[in-house]
Amino acid sequence: MSPEPDLDVAIIGGGAAGLATAIFTKRANPDARVAVFEGARSPGAKILVSGGSRCNVTNVEVTERDFNGGRAPVIRRILRAFPAPAAAAWIRELGVALHEEPNGKLFPDSNRSRDVLDALLRELDRRGASLRSGHRVARITREQGVFVVATNQGTFTSRAVVLATGGLSLPKTGSDGWGYNAAVALGHTIVPTTPALAPLVLERGDSPHASLSGVSIPARLDVIANNAVAARIEGALLWTHFGLSGPAALDASRHFLRSRLDGADTGITLSLLPEHTFDSLEAAWVALVRARPRAFIQTIVASMMPAAIAEALLRRAGIAEGTTLAALTRDARRALVHTTVAWPLPVVDSRGYNYAEVTAGGVGLAEIDPSTMASRVCEGLYLVGEVLDVDGRLGGFNFQWAWSSAHVAGTAVAKRAP
Repeated sequence: MSPEPDLDVAIIGGGAAGLATAIFTKRANPDARVAVFEGARSPGAKILVSGGSRCNVTNVEVTERDFNGGRAPVIRRILRAFPAPAAAAWIRELGVALHEEPNGKLFPDSNRSRDVLDALLRELDRRGASLRSGHRVARITREQGVFVVATNQGTFTSRAVVLATGGLSLPKTGSDGWGYNAAVALGHTIVPTTPALAPLVLERGDSPHASLSGVSIPARLDVIANNAVAARIEGALLWTHFGLSGPAALDASRHFLRSRLDGADTGITLSLLPEHTFDSLEAAWVALVRARPRAFIQTIVASMMPAAIAEALLRRAGIAEGTTLAALTRDARRALVHTTVAWPLPVVDSRGYNYAEVTAGGVGLAEIDPSTMASRVCEGLYLVGEVLDVDGRLGGFNFQWAWSSAHVAGTAVAKRAP
């Protein structure tokens, strides 16, 4: 007869998904013996740096359309099991008051990520789960129906294991992709990974980004793959010394990198006036020529956008300073309109995992039972959060994925304890 395992549930990873899974497991089964193994000396490092250290915990409205990666019906099923309103109520129950900001983002009233982490740790302790910081897991094997978890501080056995190890983004917080290797060793396959929600790097040369550094504008970025629009992202765009940041660039990065990974001829175009098409903007310029022929083009453009960007736009379109509307030829007008609504940007890469907020790719959802987050290939294994092939857009959606997948897994894995 095999000896009694040390634990009922061993959760690998002390980030948002791991801590939440432990809490939900103990809530569903207070008698379950649950331990969170965290390699760092302190848990929740990524929570602390998220949202500019303010922690955008979820969004007022979250649907499967806010995510990429796995099949939408699977993501929808997991989200509906613990939707955004339930997650927000739960966080408030933990003692963290929330307020809504533009685009439905929910932040702590204190604007402190530390308050979210402290609330999770208090609840973890109150529920009686064990937090084993400084326990770096080296290997997980399954032997005689139980898992053997080998760490730098000893070996433990458990009835079930939950992989909540995160991805490759922000490695300074401890995310090194080890969970992918563990999943493969236990029978899973990995959808190739790329950074997501990462700033974009523009090549030097004729790109104006250096001179525009610090300027922010509302814009639209179109990710073009093999001459077709793969994604269309509207939002604030921030020019930087290396290229582009801000919500629009971060959300576009995932689509650019995935298209390039797939071997597509990939590029990004910028619309400085997202409300316009080529035809509507050209018609507006034709009307302006008739109404104000003596006006300077630079004056008109500068009324539509920051002066520095207007200057760069006219330079790109080849229109000399001091040109009046009356002197604007048809070809020059069309060049100006095209540059305004579809300026090709020389994007060469993102800033990589060191600056990415999340990882795209990971364990495919086809290998997961969405009703439990249980592995379909390894009995007793569960997977939650960023280790899976699901990544959300900017705005609290990746935290919501952590809470929803953790709730599903915790509720299910609690039933494995005697």
